[in-house]
Amino acid sequence: MTVQERMQKELVESMKNKNELRLSVLRMMKTAVKLKETEKRGVLDDSECVAVFTTLIKQRKDSAEQFRKGGREDLASKEDQEIAVLDEYMPQSASAEEIEAAIAGAMAETGANSPKQMGVVMKAVQAKLAGKRVDGRELSEKVKTKLAG
Repeated sequence: MTVQERMQKELVESMKNKNELRLSVLRMMKTAVKLKETEKRGVLDDSECVAVFTTLIKQRKDSAEQFRKGGREDLASKEDQEIAVLDEYMPQSASAEEIEAAIAGAMAETGANSPKQMGVVMKAVQAKLAGKRVDGRELSEKVKTKLAG
């Protein structure tokens, strides 16, 4: 079952169960995928759908952070609940050990040893961790630390 088929099936189930939050998030996800398909002028595969969902999660995290800064915990909590639904469609996150091993391997392969070579290392690390979910900001901090040390 493709991601889009699963999304459609769960959308119908959410309507039947009257699960408003889940229904709202699934509709948002479906709309985002359709928009991307329109831009691409073709059907998205599962990895492209996951990329769209990654963007949606990042937007929700940014919004939650802004709401917390503004003292609106109620709205931040809603964003967190939406992230939880989106997370169900994401691949498994890479463990800290996997990330460390990928960074060490990429640095060895590229021969990088200075912060100026960060882009090369990041590209190699992301290739090694393809199919796993990794927070880009966190990853870049770890690579920067390794290259600086």
